[in-house]
Amino acid sequence: MLKKRIAVLVACVVVLATVLTGCGSSSTSSSSGSSTAFKAGMVTDTGGVDDKSFNQSSWEGLQKFGKDNNLKIGTGVKYLQSTTASDYSPNLNQLVHQNYNIVFGIGYLMQSDVQNIAEQNPNAKLGIIDAVAVDKNNKPLKNVASMTFKEQQGSFLVGVVAGLTTKTNKVGFIGGVNGALIKKFESGFKAGVKTVNPKAQIYVQYAGAFNAPDKGQSIASTMYTEGADIIYASAGDTGNGVFTEAKNRAKNGKKVWVIGVDKDQYAQGLPENVTLTSMVKRVDRAIYDVATKTKEGKFPGGQVLQYGLEQNGVGIAPTTKNVSKKALDAVNSYKKKIIDGSIVVPTTDKEYQAYLSKLKK
Repeated sequence: MLKKRIAVLVACVVVLATVLTGCGSSSTSSSSGSSTAFKAGMVTDTGGVDDKSFNQSSWEGLQKFGKDNNLKIGTGVKYLQSTTASDYSPNLNQLVHQNYNIVFGIGYLMQSDVQNIAEQNPNAKLGIIDAVAVDKNNKPLKNVASMTFKEQQGSFLVGVVAGLTTKTNKVGFIGGVNGALIKKFESGFKAGVKTVNPKAQIYVQYAGAFNAPDKGQSIASTMYTEGADIIYASAGDTGNGVFTEAKNRAKNGKKVWVIGVDKDQYAQGLPENVTLTSMVKRVDRAIYDVATKTKEGKFPGGQVLQYGLEQNGVGIAPTTKNVSKKALDAVNSYKKKIIDGSIVVPTTDKEYQAYLSKLKK
């Protein structure tokens, strides 16, 4: 009888221990769930994540942030690609509703979508490149970090390179969508060219899209045929068509150059070696910077962050093997003048005309 009682008591103890152990495991599991892990996401514009330019640079910055913080690609850091403008809002909403700690809209074309989603989700944290997200009173939204760049400054420097390199005294600029942002690239470039080469002729044309490489190639073909030997393309994926045209001409024995944008696009010009230089725009650095601040509890919501020459946010590409010493020396000289305020680079047609008038005096 005693043995039976002891056996029952031992069985109860075992069952109780099992129950307690099970409860302990459940508690531990729930407290260390993946829902507490930091997540950062971004939505591309229609140029795509592999545009070798703007979107790609943004994704590279986010991937580096993920790697440095041991976050898994595809979950901890993630991108959603937009095929059309109608994808912007649902893509942004998807990441917000998946509880991403910071969600970036890549490009000014997403401004209204970012603003709407930020107002609908006041606890969400968002970032936007190349625009300032504002409320109905035109004040910066408190839950959006707005990242802007002084593209005109870097464009001025590659304009200096173009002006001192051209042999035909004819250069071109191809833009994506004609608007205030790309006007900064155009105005700065033209100012740089004219500062060092007043006799240069500058062709300008817009493709009307950032995802039309065929149109970029067609425009480039016309400009090269008209005598331009250097084209600066600020057009996202459309600019890849400019490289295609330049490389085709190089294969046929005609040497022409492309100035890349956003990233160092030297490799894009190989093996025909058609990349003269590139205007690098460190969107990767801006993305990394804001994601890091957010993770550290210092989200710069409501702030307008500006990245120019002084902040190393724009400039010419590190690959300079096709740039002459004379041009590089001039770039360094003008860079100092821009940083110290001796030269204020124009951003609009009106400012460019005023700048040109001063040059002629």
